[in-house]
Amino acid sequence: MQIAGKAGAAELDDVRSGVPGDVRSAGGETQRVGRSGVRSDLRDGAGAATVRPTMSVGAGFRAAFRWLAVLTAVASIAAVLLVGAISMGCYAVAAVLGKIRPLREAYQFISGVYDRLIERLGRTILRDARDTPALRLMVSLTLTAVPIFVAQMILGKPRLLLVIGFYLSLYGVKFQRFVRMFSAKHLEAHRRQGYFSDSFHKVFGRYVEFFLGFLYGNVPELDRTVHVRLHHKENSGPDDTTSTIGYDRTNRLHFFSYLADNFWTVLGLAPYAYFTAKGESENRRRMLWGITLYAIYFAAVFIYNWRLGIAYVLVPLTAMNFIMAMTAWVQHAFYNEERPEDYFANTVTVYDEVNFMNEGYHLCHHHKSGLHWTEMPAHLERIRDKMRESGSLVFRDMDFMELFVELTLLRRMDVLAEKLVPWEPMDHAQRLALLEKRTRPARVVSASQLTA
Repeated sequence: MQIAGKAGAAELDDVRSGVPGDVRSAGGETQRVGRSGVRSDLRDGAGAATVRPTMSVGAGFRAAFRWLAVLTAVASIAAVLLVGAISMGCYAVAAVLGKIRPLREAYQFISGVYDRLIERLGRTILRDARDTPALRLMVSLTLTAVPIFVAQMILGKPRLLLVIGFYLSLYGVKFQRFVRMFSAKHLEAHRRQGYFSDSFHKVFGRYVEFFLGFLYGNVPELDRTVHVRLHHKENSGPDDTTSTIGYDRTNRLHFFSYLADNFWTVLGLAPYAYFTAKGESENRRRMLWGITLYAIYFAAVFIYNWRLGIAYVLVPLTAMNFIMAMTAWVQHAFYNEERPEDYFANTVTVYDEVNFMNEGYHLCHHHKSGLHWTEMPAHLERIRDKMRESGSLVFRDMDFMELFVELTLLRRMDVLAEKLVPWEPMDHAQRLALLEKRTRPARVVSASQLTA
């Protein structure tokens, strides 16, 4: 096995590998950490190293994997720009049409009727009627994206209007439908029996992750197994496959490195390596099953028509890589270097006008993952003292996408400082200093230094 190190901001070649290496805490204890391996504490300069099974065949093979990861990162950026252009373009058109009163009133009337029908249906088929917003999303995708996909497979040749309609169905205007889908699949993963009542569960099961998720490029078991049994176990600590502890969260190059490495998580390979290294055979088997299912779907579409494979499978998969990387990057962006595994410190809470299924109450979710999303605002009040003690960061008038734009793309720390809700009185300079301290990477020690 080859030890994969994570370099600092100036060491571009190591940054491209996207693998956090050795992190020294403020107390002087050195830890060996990795996004897909096992961490062991290294005390008094001796200990074990994190291994990456995918990097064990030699320098040439590792270089090939590194450049493949770089290509997937570029493809992910291109994919999200493509679907983003359609999403934001349609949002602009919708905003103009919304100013026309008859059209606006007609839309509101139809939307109201639709909501009432969904509510009535939800009381019949859902295990918990409070999950009606998720049902609305499922029905909407089933009536739009699924028929387009089926029609395109029958036609056998990509049609531009159908492709645009497919992307718009998946992502919605201003990415609003994707945000809803992300929250719906996230919360579905924490329901032992899914959303549907017993009789309907036999037919629909985990409908979001194990059916609709294929259209988005979401590998089965990334939610039910990886999110619940890995991410919530590690809480974005050093062993988490989505940990950002070794990166500067204000650095665009570091995000590119993270995006490249995240593709192995999106494919399920990094979680599979984690479960294997940890000896968690049940989770490893689940992950292998999910990877196999998606590989069959991927191959079947490409064999049928490679052009359809690119438009309907590869683009959503690489777009999913970008969006998942972006979300993980900011939801746990502000580590306390002295307590890197303290999820109260590294988990962000955001207040926004549109907060679908209370996704912004992310710390509440990590603190009590089985809590129903409607109960999270009240739970936040119950844990306020612990949040204050841990220095948990809260932002107002901001969603996670806006946080990513301001923190990493534009690096406008002044904006973040203004929207930060401090626990104690702080002036602007103090807020900036706090944000700078909590977003810098942990101190990195090279593997050569440890073995010297």
